[in-house]
Amino acid sequence: MPRLKMPRFQYTLPGLVGAFAFAAMSLMPSLLPRPALFQGAVAGISAAIGYGIGVLIAWLWRAFANRDTIPTKTWHWRALGGTAAAGIAIASAISTGEQNQIRELMGQGPASTWRYLTVPLLSIVLFILLVAVGRGLRKASNWLSNLLRRVIGPKAAKASAVLVVSVLTFLALSGLVFDNVIKAVDSSFALGDVQIPKTLEQPTSELRSGSEASLAKWEDLGRQGRRFVGRGPTGEEIAEFTGRPALDPIRAYAGTANAENVEERAALAVDDLVRAGGFERGHLLVAGSTGSGFIEPSASNSFEYLTDGDSAIVSMQYSYLPSWVSFLVDQTAARNAGRALFDEVYERWLELPVESRPKLYVFGESLGSFAMETAFSGEADLRNRTSGVLFVGPPNFNELYSEFRNNRAPGSKEIEPVFRDGRIVRFTNSVWQDSIPANKPWKSPRVLYLVHTSDPITWWSPDLIWNEPDWLSEPHGADVAPSMRWFPIITFWQTSADMAVSMGVPPGHGHNFVGEHVGAWAQILQPADWSEADLTRLKDKLVKAAEENAGIPPSMQD
Repeated sequence: MPRLKMPRFQYTLPGLVGAFAFAAMSLMPSLLPRPALFQGAVAGISAAIGYGIGVLIAWLWRAFANRDTIPTKTWHWRALGGTAAAGIAIASAISTGEQNQIRELMGQGPASTWRYLTVPLLSIVLFILLVAVGRGLRKASNWLSNLLRRVIGPKAAKASAVLVVSVLTFLALSGLVFDNVIKAVDSSFALGDVQIPKTLEQPTSELRSGSEASLAKWEDLGRQGRRFVGRGPTGEEIAEFTGRPALDPIRAYAGTANAENVEERAALAVDDLVRAGGFERGHLLVAGSTGSGFIEPSASNSFEYLTDGDSAIVSMQYSYLPSWVSFLVDQTAARNAGRALFDEVYERWLELPVESRPKLYVFGESLGSFAMETAFSGEADLRNRTSGVLFVGPPNFNELYSEFRNNRAPGSKEIEPVFRDGRIVRFTNSVWQDSIPANKPWKSPRVLYLVHTSDPITWWSPDLIWNEPDWLSEPHGADVAPSMRWFPIITFWQTSADMAVSMGVPPGHGHNFVGEHVGAWAQILQPADWSEADLTRLKDKLVKAAEENAGIPPSMQD
């Protein structure tokens, strides 16, 4: 009987050189510490990319030099194997050391020793699978080429086959696969949007949307909208914390099911705000939500505490997808929602007598900051139409954020720029320190951008592919590894990967801002009778509440 031959995994020497090089580069320090499984996946994908590039470079070299493939000798494989084994061991040790350094900067303990085993094994398995997929596509191309040779020349057949397989693969990934994934995510989150947890009860206070007196039905507010109006401090809780009399805060909200389009939804939210008496409070906050309609509890709660409950917050939902999906498929929805909501509030606000108008504030975090930024044309517009603004964790594509940062004063750093002497707009990496320039007056209304130096959401940009950013050429931020350097393509890929774990770090780092809203709002509101100790107590209270919420920071619920 003929012996059954098992298929062998054969690789080219140039391809493996590229794979080892890219895998090693993926272990270089980036903005955030990475769990072992995630780092293994990043290394495996990097190795597969490097293998493809190595094979391509070798093919191009032979083509232009008009040379045949050089047979690989045994000593070549031995040399590569020895070098790779030593290189992987050294890179893993250095990478673990770098990871521990980043973890220490962020107040985390050292990485597990299992990392030395988990990362290489997972990366090798993933590399083998991805290369196998690539080879499957090549076989499909060869099969099609042989089929086409019956009707056209061999060169034309090969070129046509490669083109057809490449186009079909692209269409499958960007069209069929991508669209179906988005539809699946869309359906999943749409289903979750209508489900009401047993632990969340309909508000009984007439000061909340979703109550029996509200114009917006409780069932139609969406998952995040119901959380927003169903939670938050009462006047009694605020008074107990501060020792001063306090009002019950007002919260108005409209979900995607409450009205068909953003204009009607904004009008409904503001109508409900009027019904609840929101324009009769001393402080009115227009809050931009993230993709699924999420409002960071740390931001809304701290605003209400610092104003002794003499506040009203209005927001609305423009999608039931999380921020990262909204960013991929529909930035326009966020832009339209931000403009519609603020314009509706501002129009009603202008109709009031000047002496009875509440102070008007604006808030947005992450994609919410993008939504609310679009309602304004620049610094003068922010100054003329608001009493104060807080933007937290702005993505790099925010237009106003980019404008202020790019036009910063010479000598100021990109991570904490100074724009027009900080007269209105200021940036801070730490809300517990005086904003810069400390020697210049900060006029009201105050506009504050809270930015973390280790936040990949803020620093990610396609420009990283070929251009070194100022935030890496300048002295690094306090929680960014001193050894992090910019490399073409690599830094872009590293920062892209970091976005997936941007919330998996303690508050004060990455994209986790829980508790810091207290200090940020204190700088903007400048509340009387609040000492540093009081602010610290409130921050600790909000962080503890976030930790008790199933151990998940509120921002991750989006």
